[in-house]
Amino acid sequence: MNEKAASFEDGVIEKFEEFINKRYLSNLSTALNTGMHSLIVDFTELDKFDPELTDFLIEQPEDAIKLFQSALKRIEMVPEDEELNIRFSNIPESKRILIRDIRSKHIDKMVSIEGLIRQASDVRPVSRIITFECPACGTKIDMPQSGTTIKEPTVCVNCGRRGKFKLVDKTLVDTQRIVLEESPEQLASDAQPRRMSIFLTDDLVDPKIEKKTVPGSRVIITGIVKEIPIVDRGTKSTRFDLIINANNIEPSEKEFDEIELTPEDKKIIEDMSKDPLINKKLINSIAPSIYGYETIKEAIVLQLFGGIRTKRPDETNVRGDIHILLVGDPGVAKSQLLKYVSAVAPKARYVSGKGASGAGLTASVVKDEFLKGWSLEAGAIVLANKGICCIDEIDKMEKEDRVAMHEAMEQQTITIAKANIHSTLRAETTILAAANPKFGRFDPYRPIADQIDMPPTLISRFDLIFPIRDIPDKDRDSKLAEHILSSFRKPEKLVPEISPELMRKYIAYAKRYIHPKLSKEASDEIKSFFVGLRSQKSRGDEELKPIPISARQLEAMVRLSQASAKIRLSNIVEGKDARRGIRIMKYCLNKVGMDTETGELDIDRIATGISTSQRNKIMTVRNIIRELESRYGANVPLADVIDAAKSKGIDESRIEEIIEKMKRSGELFEPKHGVIRRMP
Repeated sequence: MNEKAASFEDGVIEKFEEFINKRYLSNLSTALNTGMHSLIVDFTELDKFDPELTDFLIEQPEDAIKLFQSALKRIEMVPEDEELNIRFSNIPESKRILIRDIRSKHIDKMVSIEGLIRQASDVRPVSRIITFECPACGTKIDMPQSGTTIKEPTVCVNCGRRGKFKLVDKTLVDTQRIVLEESPEQLASDAQPRRMSIFLTDDLVDPKIEKKTVPGSRVIITGIVKEIPIVDRGTKSTRFDLIINANNIEPSEKEFDEIELTPEDKKIIEDMSKDPLINKKLINSIAPSIYGYETIKEAIVLQLFGGIRTKRPDETNVRGDIHILLVGDPGVAKSQLLKYVSAVAPKARYVSGKGASGAGLTASVVKDEFLKGWSLEAGAIVLANKGICCIDEIDKMEKEDRVAMHEAMEQQTITIAKANIHSTLRAETTILAAANPKFGRFDPYRPIADQIDMPPTLISRFDLIFPIRDIPDKDRDSKLAEHILSSFRKPEKLVPEISPELMRKYIAYAKRYIHPKLSKEASDEIKSFFVGLRSQKSRGDEELKPIPISARQLEAMVRLSQASAKIRLSNIVEGKDARRGIRIMKYCLNKVGMDTETGELDIDRIATGISTSQRNKIMTVRNIIRELESRYGANVPLADVIDAAKSKGIDESRIEEIIEKMKRSGELFEPKHGVIRRMP
């Protein structure tokens, strides 16, 4: 080393030592006394002390950190054998760069990036230093390691011998690889998020920190950009992968819906909330190019604001997210609604059922190509935690994949137990989904579970289900045609009353600052509606009485009422908010929960896919078969069953449908044509 370089290094060490003595002695004392392996240095503090030091740190981070550690050893309180890592936090946002902007010029420089953890591997030990012994003279040689292959000495530093050396010792360090993905708000609406592999070592994989770095978490990474040669068929390629060796990882406190709000923004939002027409303006700002659907758009506005997640004393949670399912005829703009919401919401993911798997939606376990273990990778619902996931054509997903959504929609967690990974991820995500009826168009006379290729258990987890029907109506068709044609003639007229940017800020403000509680008036309104509907007398004298509404719908009305109060920026849910939630719930129940045979509300049409009147008919047929068994034995003639059921007022086509259902469920089978038999 020449004198100039040595003089420069001594000067840097002295500056670092001065910085520690003036600003960080108490922090250093705490780190040593608590057994910490790192000293965390505030980058902004160092920058204020000496900007030249931070410039040197960014340009030559490895040298700067070594000199900082040398400065530490000059401090009296630091034991000689103590090796503290130096980690830098609080890098200013102005110095952060996007993952997509990292280039070869950043290699060996310090960068700070922010994003979502998409994938996390197992923690594995990796060699940092390997000690070799010369077979000729016994000299021990320490070789620092980097990359994926062992580096051996080429010549003995003592005797000059060349050839194989004996591996006698190694220093291991715990390592974990995570994959960081760009955050949605950093992207243009049509951009594909970029990813970067990050390597965490030593105390950055401490179990306490590891809990904060599960897939789906948002973090800020400070680290040094490195290149790794791509191995192609056993040979090193001229192409390289860029990775980041993390110096520090900080969980980001900022949620995705918390967009930066200036005092001017807050003033505008608070003034807007006092406008008596704010509800109408918000509704008109949802997909203004789509004509009509006022009630559906109103429900989507409430969904964007959401209810309040409640944690009860017994450690159970009640979700605050409102899930909505749109079931409609072809060409009624369901997909356009979903696309608009995914663009307007502060944090959103859009996926299509045809191209989505259960792993892509929830989470999966994949092979890690670097550390040769298993990695946990987050899907769209986990990545949209605290946001909204728009799932188009949800009925086109594979049955096995839809099963994974049950837990995500109600418990709002994703539990993975595959390979050697057992983990629970947070999925506090709102679901807006769209589906097409099996037979092309929606049939109001059949239960919704018969019309969508989805299990009733999943359908019942949606708070609101809206059927969208394309029915010819001269007056409405005229207005629809005029609306569409005017959008071609004068597209500027379709500008939303509230811009998407301002709407995002409005939603962010409400989610951050407004946490409404139910008033007595609102509670009484919801209770009166719930109890009144359940206590209505049934029109028929059926053996089973229909249940018009269940506790799930009661909770949904509370969520809708809370969202309504949030729009007004009120911390109290008033009677008018409750009445609004009740009105939207009644609209949905009348559309999909009405039993057309009895004219009564029956929640079983949604929850189980079989209405109470249909269940009564099944019970009647079951009793008829039992009675006929006493006359014919186990094999009962089908014609006699049909005749007996017709005498009790059941239509022949309905009887055949019921018997087919009982066969499919395994309750009946047909030993020969025209004869049925109950399974033993």
